Formats: sequence, structure tokens, C-alpha cells
Amino acid sequence: MSRVTEIRYVGYGVEDFDAERKFYAEDWGLVEVAVEPGLAWFKTHGHDEHHVVRLHASSRNCVELIALAAGTRNDVDALHQRISEAGCTVVHSPRELSAPGEGYGFRFFSPDGLPLEISADVARLEKRAMERWEGMPVKISHIVLHSPDHQAMVRFFTDVLGFRISDWLGDFMCFLRCNSAHHRVAILPGPPCLNHVAYDMLTVDDMMSGASRLKQRGTDLRWGPGRHTAGNNTFSYFCTPNGFAVEYTAELEEVDFETHEYKVHVPAPRVMDQWGIGAGGPQTMPQPAPDPCLFQPAEI
Repeated sequence: MSRVTEIRYVGYGVEDFDAERKFYAEDWGLVEVAVEPGLAWFKTHGHDEHHVVRLHASSRNCVELIALAAGTRNDVDALHQRISEAGCTVVHSPRELSAPGEGYGFRFFSPDGLPLEISADVARLEKRAMERWEGMPVKISHIVLHSPDHQAMVRFFTDVLGFRISDWLGDFMCFLRCNSAHHRVAILPGPPCLNHVAYDMLTVDDMMSGASRLKQRGTDLRWGPGRHTAGNNTFSYFCTPNGFAVEYTAELEEVDFETHEYKVHVPAPRVMDQWGIGAGGPQTMPQPAPDPCLFQPAEI
């Protein structure tokens, strides 16, 4: 079955474009690969994905696009048909893409109105071997979304996009995989919006080194350091200048896409954070609110 295989990038509309651009280039540790007036695209050092962040100067802070990958053009076409049959609003049908990296893809809205893109044949860029203690992101690890009907959204991701369930936290947080990573998407109850975007670091030392760099540059740790149970990954959470939650993570569990069977973890303090020493907590992060760009096609 044709399915989504990876996360490509998240496109943000930001009120303070210059501050967000400076943060990703100088503090977070990404590489600017293209720039136009009011637009910037960034990649990571350690992966060949063309870009993982797109910034667009906007009158409001919002998520303009969440871009996902499929294996081939035929997979893109098959997913377009399945998504159309599921009743989702299609922004545009599969076509040649004109953004940096180009490729072939289509855009649509999730049942909640989040703007999504699925593409194939996007150009790859050079990557380099990362070294321990650099403290720079290797690639996007996962994204977490809120949904007012999270059970229905889980079914959409599994039945329509081809994800599989890796774990549940109680009955309210579902971890979904689209490849060997334990999760690339997780879904929580709440108003339709993005919760955070996480980036894989080479080692736990790199997570800590990156956190140290951010602190020295004026971005405080909101929650962490800690280690989750579902996925067994370490975490440290921060906020960008425009208020978007981002995470450094390391040691995310690898599973067999075909055979892994999910568990239901009973919520408890040491389940959310096995170490139990981290500062802050979920309550220190931006509180979910409906994204202002729901059901609105991105300008670019």
C-alpha cells in the first residue's frame, strides 16, 4: 500500500521574521539553503533532506504547511486518490512543485484543517558526518499534533496515510510510525494545532551541548532534560522567538515497521520522564490553541 514514509519540513508563518531566521541559523543549528524577501529555507547538517524549516514573513504566527514524503510519484498519485476519497479538501492535485528542491506533490487539509503536503522526487542536498559534542540537529525526528477528535485523527493517519501505531500513553496520546523510527507523528487531544517539532541529535551529549548553546544565547530550557518511556528518547524543550515549541531529542527507539506491536503505557510522572530530574514540565510549554491558518491555503 502506498503510504507516507517520512517528514520533510514544517513551514511557519512568523510575525518577527528576522528574529526567527536568526534563531534557526545561529542558535538552533540549521543551515540556510535558500532565501528570498520574507522567505527562508533551512536544512540540517546531518541529513540530505533539502530543507526541514520554511519561514515566511506573515501578519500572524501560524503553521502554513507540514510536508510529508512518499516513495514515488505513483505513491503520491495513489495517496491523492485515497485522501480525496476520504473527503479531505484538496488544495491542488499532484503537479510539479516550484519551491526550492522542487519535486512532485499535492496539498490538502487534514480533517481538522491543518495544511499538509505529500511529495516525491524532491532534490537532495549534501550531508556531512556529525561528530559527538557538536550539538547540531541531524534531522527532524517527529512532530506532535493536537486534534479535537484524536481517535479519529489516529484512524486518518493509519487508514489513509499508512502510519502504524507504535504505542499509546493511556488513551489520550498515540505514537505513530511511518518507517523504522518509533514515531514520526504523535497525536494528543486539544484544539487543532501543532504542539512541537523535535530534532534528532547524534547523542545525548549533543542534546546537552545544544541546550548549553541555546542558554548562552538567551533561549531557556522549558522542560527537561529527561527521557520519555514511549520511544525511550531523551528530550529537552524550548521555544522559538515567535513562540513555537521545538525539541532536541536523542536515542529514539528503532522498531520493525511491519511487526512492532504497540503497548499502552499507564500515565505517571516517571512514564513522562523516566529520569524525574528535569526542570519545568508540559505546563511550561505554549498552551494549545486553534491554529489561525486552519483551512487556509498557504500563499506559497
